[in-house]
Amino acid sequence: MRKHSFKFFVLLGVALSAAVFSSLAQEPAPGGGQGKGGGRGKGGGKGIPARPVLVLKEEWKNSTGAEHPFAPEDVSNSNLEWKVYGVKPTDVLVTGSGRDGDPIHLWTGLCPGASAVTLKDKSNYADLTGLARIKWVVKVSGFHQVRPVIKLADGTLLVGNHADEARADYLVSEFAISDVRWIRLDPDKVQTKGDFVANPDLSKVDEIGFADLTPGSGHGAGGWIDVGEIDVYGKAVPRS
Repeated sequence: MRKHSFKFFVLLGVALSAAVFSSLAQEPAPGGGQGKGGGRGKGGGKGIPARPVLVLKEEWKNSTGAEHPFAPEDVSNSNLEWKVYGVKPTDVLVTGSGRDGDPIHLWTGLCPGASAVTLKDKSNYADLTGLARIKWVVKVSGFHQVRPVIKLADGTLLVGNHADEARADYLVSEFAISDVRWIRLDPDKVQTKGDFVANPDLSKVDEIGFADLTPGSGHGAGGWIDVGEIDVYGKAVPRS
C-alpha cells in the first residue's frame, strides 16, 4: 500500500512540473510582440505612434544684406507662403548676417503691438498629432517670449502655452506639440480669447509660426524677440 502511494505522489509531482513549464513557455517575452528595439523601428508595433518627419523648414534669407522690412523675398523655401498678424508686415524686420553665430532672423523690436508670423506649405497641411514637434532658433530681450502659433484647417488661430526666452544668445529649442496647451488668438489684435481649447484637431494644420504677445521697444536692449530657423516635424497631408 505504501509503495503504491509513493508512486502516486511521484507521478503527481511530475505532472505538476510539466504543467508549470508548459505555462511559462506560452507566456510572451518582456515587450512581447514588438520585436527588436521594443517596437520603435519600422512598423512601430501596435499602438505606437509613427515617427514624425520634417514637413516644414525655413531658414530665412536676408534679401538686401542689411536690416529691412520683412518681404516675400526673405522666405528661402519657395513652397511656403507667409502671413503677419497683429501689425503691418513692414513692422517685422529681417536682419542677421548668417555668419559667426549671427543667424538670419525675424525681429519684432519695431512692432507697435502684439504680433505673429506664420508659414503655410502650398501643397500640404501638417498633421501635428502623435510625436510631432517644433525646433527653432530664438533669442529675446526683456520679458518677451517666443510662443508657437498654429492655424487649423477650419480657420481657428491658436497660440500655445509653451514659451522660450533665451536672453544670453541664440539657442536651439525643441518641444513636443503634445505637451502644448492652446488658447484662441484674435487674428487682428493677436490677443488671447477665452480659456484653453480642449482637444483641438491638429490632424490638419494650415499655418505654423510664432507670436510675440508684447509690443516691441525699438532698437537696443528693451523688449523684442528674434526668431531664426524653424523646423516642424509631423506628417504631411495633401491639400487636394
